Amino acid sequence: MRRQRAFTLIELLVVIAIIALLMAILMPALQRVRRQARTVACQSNLRQWGLIFSLYMDDHNGSFLYGDSSGEWRWALQSYKGRRLSTCCPEAANPNESGATFGMWGAGSLDTDYVAQQDYGSYGINRWIYNRTEKQSSVNYWKGRNVRGTAFIPLFADCAWYGGRPFEYDSPPQFSGQQPAEWTVDNMRRFCLDRHLSAMCAVFLDGAVKKLGLKELWTLKWHRAYNTANAWTKAGGALGADWPDWMRPLKDY
Repeated sequence: MRRQRAFTLIELLVVIAIIALLMAILMPALQRVRRQARTVACQSNLRQWGLIFSLYMDDHNGSFLYGDSSGEWRWALQSYKGRRLSTCCPEAANPNESGATFGMWGAGSLDTDYVAQQDYGSYGINRWIYNRTEKQSSVNYWKGRNVRGTAFIPLFADCAWYGGRPFEYDSPPQFSGQQPAEWTVDNMRRFCLDRHLSAMCAVFLDGAVKKLGLKELWTLKWHRAYNTANAWTKAGGALGADWPDWMRPLKDY
């Protein structure tokens, strides 16, 4: 009689062990690829938003709205959307009632269409883009795109709130996701979010979309008088030890 051949228990355990080892080796790489894919999706969202902002400014002589608060861009752009356009970065965590705690603003509906009824998302405007002509620091507002250096001026980006007005002296967050203690201080923290492998994404006033290192945020031209060689940049003499522990290993700019 012919003897039937089969795996022994030891052989089966060895095969399972090899599969488990291969999974352990491959999973980090697969996770990284997935995160990179979500970064591409985020950049695609921002590119579409840049187009929407551009359409608005085309109709208003290159200027954006007056903007008395961070979230007014949501209402101004209603009629320009034309189709569903996500306000959510694929890497952003879910919001709660306080909004910014988990890197997003708003609560309630999970519908990411940016109609007035859904107040939910994870992108925010550089408030210095608003067309302000009065009140404190009005001279620093860009007012629109009819200016020089638009490739260095952030327009719309990963953000934990509807928007913010960064200054060069804003302190970095002590941990990823830490938000300002007050509305008027450290607004850079709203944008300094580790969503894309030690980076965040933004669309600039010229329509270009970029993935930015977190320390790089302090080198951008956020407002007209912004000093890009400030104390948080290499040009301003910043050292790695000056940054919070979690940011020290990140690339300096």
